[in-house]
Order: sequence, then C-alpha cells, then structure tokens
Amino acid sequence: MDGPADPLMFLGWVMVISASGVIAPGPLFATAVARGLDDPRAGLKLSFGHALVEVPLILTIFLGLMMFLQDQNVLATIGLIGGVFLLYMGVSMLRPQAEVGGGDVKHGALVSGIVLSAANPYFLLWWATVGAALIGLAAAFGWWMIPLFATVHLSCDFAYMGLVSYSASKGRSLFRGKWLRGLYVACGVFLILFAAYFMYGSLATFLQL
Repeated sequence: MDGPADPLMFLGWVMVISASGVIAPGPLFATAVARGLDDPRAGLKLSFGHALVEVPLILTIFLGLMMFLQDQNVLATIGLIGGVFLLYMGVSMLRPQAEVGGGDVKHGALVSGIVLSAANPYFLLWWATVGAALIGLAAAFGWWMIPLFATVHLSCDFAYMGLVSYSASKGRSLFRGKWLRGLYVACGVFLILFAAYFMYGSLATFLQL
C-alpha cells in the first residue's frame, strides 16, 4: 500500500481517518455524554484511559507483535467480556439513582476509558487492520514518525470526547427532572444495545468453531 511521500500530508491522512473513527457513535461516546452531565472533564478522563490502552497497542503493532489480535478466539473472548461490562454500565444508568452522580459511580471515567477500550473487539480489530496499515506507513518514514502519528491520532480523541462531555455539562440546565432522567436512560439503552451486539458476535464466533 503506497502512502503519501510528504510527512505532513501523511499526518493529514492520519487526522482525517482518526477523526472519522472517533465521531462514530459508540460506547465511549455514550459514556462521555452520561458522565459529562456531572463532570465537564469526563471526556478528557475517558480519552486518557483510552490512551493508556492505545499507546501500548501502537507500540506492540510497530514492534510486530500483533498476531494475537488476528486470533478469532481472542477477539471473541474480549467481546464477551466487553459485552458484560457494557451491560453492567447500561443497567446502572437505568436505575433511578443514576440521576445523581452520572450513573454508575463505582468506577471513574478513567477506568471506564481503559475497560471500554481494552474490552472492545472492534476497536482492536480496527487497529489490527486500518491502524496497522497506518503504522506501517508511518514506519516507512522512520521511527521518529511513530510518536508524531500517535500524538495526532490521540489528539482527535481528546478534542472530540472533551467537546462532547463539556457540551453535555453546559447543556445540563436544559435537562431537568424527567428530561434528565430520559437522557440517562437513552445512554443506558445505547450501552445495552452495544453489549448485546458484542456478546452476540462473540457467541456466534464460538458456535462456529
């Protein structure tokens, strides 16, 4: 796969491709909205937890140790674990006490960012395919491009998730009583649907083996 010869053009590619993945609705987005209602910095904390998983993953792929990501058994197991965690978070948001403290308060946004990333098989699959291709192109420029690549990619996460939680926090005054409760329920249902999607895909993989 041929890439741009100019480093700045390549980083522009990285920004566009990364942004397209970040803005797609997913578990992190729903969690950023729900937690952002009480903490405008929740998106930044989620992104930091996400980065704690993503940076080692980038280094692992760069060093050529990504074989485990191509194992369907591994991805199915991760998906099943991730589905259970998402189900737990979603159900927590449906409880009446979710109106205070942003739903599940037993763990913070940082931990949520770590778990929702590490236990998401589609996140890992993206890195095993699209992400691996981008890292390969980055490596062609030299090792010095890897930290630049990671910085540009991660900046998209921090910028978008930070904006989502900040906007949710500022808009909280618009949601009172049943409206606020409805927003928590919507986020909870969204996470439960993702949980079902994760677990269904994992069980289907196991049944085919």
